[in-house]
Amino acid sequence: MDRMLYIGMTGAKHTQMAQTVTVNNLANANTPGFRGDFQTLLSKEIEGGGQFNSRVNSMGADRASSMAHGTMVATGRELDVAINGDGWLAVQGASGEEGYSRRGDLQISAEGLLTNGAGQPIMGDGGPITLPPYQSLSLANDGTISIVPLGSGPETTVTLGRIKLVTLDESQVVKSEDGLMRQKNGAPGEPTTASRLQSGNLESSNVSAVESLVAMIDLSRQYEMQVRMMQTAKDMSDSGTRMIRME
Repeated sequence: MDRMLYIGMTGAKHTQMAQTVTVNNLANANTPGFRGDFQTLLSKEIEGGGQFNSRVNSMGADRASSMAHGTMVATGRELDVAINGDGWLAVQGASGEEGYSRRGDLQISAEGLLTNGAGQPIMGDGGPITLPPYQSLSLANDGTISIVPLGSGPETTVTLGRIKLVTLDESQVVKSEDGLMRQKNGAPGEPTTASRLQSGNLESSNVSAVESLVAMIDLSRQYEMQVRMMQTAKDMSDSGTRMIRME
């Protein structure tokens, strides 16, 4: 009886965890450059002096993310960039640590700081990139930023720096709590010149809204099944108790 209850309990718990991941994917289906997550589990026998060897606990392992690329969407906006290849944009997380993203909907803050759509500063070779007032701006495919300063003629072009592009070891990539990618071993990304930026385009999320909705329905049914299993175990236990009392 306890085995049946244990199976239902652990199944319901991890179905809820999978629902949380799927809901987050669905909420970010329209976020540029978003990488969908999926729940991974690790099975481990419960230790107890040989008494519970038949019990296996499912533990949540590191959250994994799909590395599949999204589709390129033309926007025509000069500050929208998509990455051709497997490179990543280096950005500064809320804690000040460097993280990596493929979100390319770049913005310029009131202070002139270049950020992505989530407000995370874009890193250059020497740190976060700040832009002075300008008349026009251009982004080269290697990430070099050039402007025509405010009040200057079109022949006056100033190069401000280059957006930092890196490559990551996909076997080491893990998504941090702030939504940025980092490597498990703590090593920074390797700067690369092989990846190229495509201005006027955005990479869409690699999440399919339809598939996520179907997954939510499937998980809801699984959760209901696990709850019914626990209720059945309780009913069987109650029936057994009543039979003992009748004797």
